[in-house]
Amino acid sequence: MNQESSLSDHTDGQDSLLLLKTLQSLWTKKEMNKQLKEETRRGFAALDDPLAGLLDMLESSSDWKGKGHSLGYYITNELQLWIKEHPAVQESGLRLKKLQTRVFRILAQSQVNLLDPLISIFQLHTADQNSLLGHVSHIYHKGKYKEAAILSIKLKLQLDLDVEKMCTPLLLQEKTNLVEAYVSEYPDLQRKLLQTLDMWCEPSFNTTDISRQYQGLRPNKLNHKMLSKLVFRLLEQYNLDPALCPNVINQRHLGSLKYLFYKRFVEKTMTQENWADHVQNTVGENRWLQEQLIQLLVSYCDLNTAARWALRYSLSEKTLPYGVANELQKLKVQERVEDAESRVDDYEEDRKESYYQLPIPRENIHFLQTWEGMLRWREKVLQPGQVVGIDMEWRPSFGVVGRPRVSVLQIAIEEQVFLLDLLQLLKPDETEELSHFVQTLFSDPTIIKLGYGMSGDLHSLAATCSAFKEMDKQVQGIVDLLAVDKQLQKCWRKSSLQVDMLSQEKTCGDRGFRQPERGLSLLVQHVLGKPLDKTEQLSNWEKRPLREEQILYAASDAYCLLEVYKKLCEDPSGFGLCSDLTESLVGKPTTKSRAKKQLNQQEMPSPSEQQAKVIGMEALSPPPSISPKEFSVVCDNMLQGLGRHLRCLGVDVRMLENDDNHRKAAEIARQEGRVILTSGLPYQTLQSQVGEGRCFSVDCSEKAKEQALQVLKHFNVQVSLADVFSRCQLCNCDKYLKISKDQMKQLMQLSGLLTEEDNADWLAKSEEKQETNPASDTSEADSPQPVYNPNCQWLEESDLNVETLTLATGASLQLAAIPPGVLGKADLSYFYCCTQCGKVFWEGSHFGRVVSQFKEALGTAEGSQSFYELS
Repeated sequence: MNQESSLSDHTDGQDSLLLLKTLQSLWTKKEMNKQLKEETRRGFAALDDPLAGLLDMLESSSDWKGKGHSLGYYITNELQLWIKEHPAVQESGLRLKKLQTRVFRILAQSQVNLLDPLISIFQLHTADQNSLLGHVSHIYHKGKYKEAAILSIKLKLQLDLDVEKMCTPLLLQEKTNLVEAYVSEYPDLQRKLLQTLDMWCEPSFNTTDISRQYQGLRPNKLNHKMLSKLVFRLLEQYNLDPALCPNVINQRHLGSLKYLFYKRFVEKTMTQENWADHVQNTVGENRWLQEQLIQLLVSYCDLNTAARWALRYSLSEKTLPYGVANELQKLKVQERVEDAESRVDDYEEDRKESYYQLPIPRENIHFLQTWEGMLRWREKVLQPGQVVGIDMEWRPSFGVVGRPRVSVLQIAIEEQVFLLDLLQLLKPDETEELSHFVQTLFSDPTIIKLGYGMSGDLHSLAATCSAFKEMDKQVQGIVDLLAVDKQLQKCWRKSSLQVDMLSQEKTCGDRGFRQPERGLSLLVQHVLGKPLDKTEQLSNWEKRPLREEQILYAASDAYCLLEVYKKLCEDPSGFGLCSDLTESLVGKPTTKSRAKKQLNQQEMPSPSEQQAKVIGMEALSPPPSISPKEFSVVCDNMLQGLGRHLRCLGVDVRMLENDDNHRKAAEIARQEGRVILTSGLPYQTLQSQVGEGRCFSVDCSEKAKEQALQVLKHFNVQVSLADVFSRCQLCNCDKYLKISKDQMKQLMQLSGLLTEEDNADWLAKSEEKQETNPASDTSEADSPQPVYNPNCQWLEESDLNVETLTLATGASLQLAAIPPGVLGKADLSYFYCCTQCGKVFWEGSHFGRVVSQFKEALGTAEGSQSFYELS
């Protein structure tokens, strides 16, 4: 009987091979027609065992191992269809098990498109579970990690395999889509995967150690930044509790803390009360974050302040730095501990004199929490021909996933400001009336609506309530002063108004240099004479009741729009605008054309045209060019190299941190009037959150230098030699103090970094170099060379505390970073110190290299041979 079976198998195998040759002949002649199909099906019917015949043909041919459409794939699919018409040929029992054993060897080499038909034909879902797992393990240990994962998904074996073991090599190969598919149907696996990723995000965990377990794989992008982004995306996608990933959440909150410290102690743009409120909300009851807070307080403040916060959180002295622990003991002895938040900065006393103030009495500011309160003013706001200033406030997200939800909607009319508390007014019983009022206001073409970055505000409003989702398509009569601001900046930069800004910055007393105004604050300063006070901007707008400072700030943000617009209308030509300002700013009530929506993102109009295409506005005439000083951007965290190059050329650049979410770029762009520079998929998300033309996608395949040239060309930014290194590469500050070499020697001697012996040795070497290399013998002496002369002022006594070597701004002079041999250079006369971070620069070969690298951009700049020199 066995001999007869063997003989039958042999005969059937020969028939299979003959059928294969026939089909190959038709296939090579490209006769993909009815004849090939008929011959294939006739062959199946002639075989005693079509399933075994298919395996014979696949084992005897190799074309199915390649990618694309092959004869093996065609035969397999035809057999699958033929079996549905002839179900009696399906094998079972021992015979089927033998065939399944054979098909396993083919599965190890087959492409993905063969898996489904082979699994169906040979009923692999009914195969022995241990055999299937053994086969997957065999493929895995041969280094075919992707194939093993795909087969596991097809056979639904994920619950019987180690998710960390299966997904780790896929992550190393950047196959995150396959990882997501692997766990997509299994919530338990999703949680295990996220717990694994969170473990890898622990600060002390070295991701390179993982790759050593997998021969030939390297963790190219498997770093904490990439993992953190993946974790947050999966948490949102799977709707899981963030508490599942404490390491990632802690690092995100730590990033928020560092940002708060920067805003409070470096930029000095947050009040103590706002800062303390956000710090407490960020830290919460998390002991690790509380300890990190103490470390930051030691760095930015003093031991006493750190000890007060440690007392507030009842931290153990064992977990505190030594000095803080001593201060804590002293505080505990005191009968009464002063509240650390009661201290107010000295510079806040003259706030009323330095900033824009509301010209209306306090009783004309109405904080409305019920619709009944709003009914009294409804008709006055919706009066035809009305000019209305509109602004919105929301709680800062500090990189948290999701769009911000508007908390307060400000509406300003002549002599009145209404602050609508959306937290209360959007409750179910109030929503319908409010949404109808807001939609009526925005859609009425006879009412002029003033805003600044209105497109971003409308997107946030849409995310707040579903009733506002389609409102951006209905709005008419909008005047976005952001577009006007960009048009005016070129004129202002060249006018005497620039002197006003510089003079104001020098009157800040003990504060040193104030952060330059940006966005709406800068526009208000130029038009009305004083900037907005933005210290309440990062308030917690969801906390009730609002403080008086918050109410005044919110009212000012909306009312100043009315005054700016009125001032521009009074003298448009004086600001470089056309005489008929109203006709230029307020467009006809038309909707966006379909053609504009089909504009390709990589074939964008010029930046000025983009900025002018705001809702309900006609385009203003684009300026011919702008300088780097007039151009401000925020770079996505994947473009930090581009950001450094642009900053090197004098562009005002904010760069996201590695662990920042992409959406933070939109938040910064809206608040500060910046252009977003991004690349790849985030472009679509970010572009929808800011005004048209405020987001640009660079070519991620290019190097940073080429990307910088691409941005300069697109936005018509003309760079001169004076712009090169006009900003600090570390902190983006554009103000330096000029220090002579003799002064620098004295400072280094005071700091103990320079001895008299060193000084004498370098002086001797300098004189020797001058004798052997006199200037008269140099062939290049007559050819002009680029000279580094940034816009700065000389270091004066009041600028520096000689005992502590700290600047008036509070920054420490970074003398230790100066190589000792630099002071011995005979051709070096000056040093330049950044007033914000204290970093010291000097002219060297790097300046010449940058000038050479960007010769193309410098060559087209008007006045490229001019230099700033301030003595």
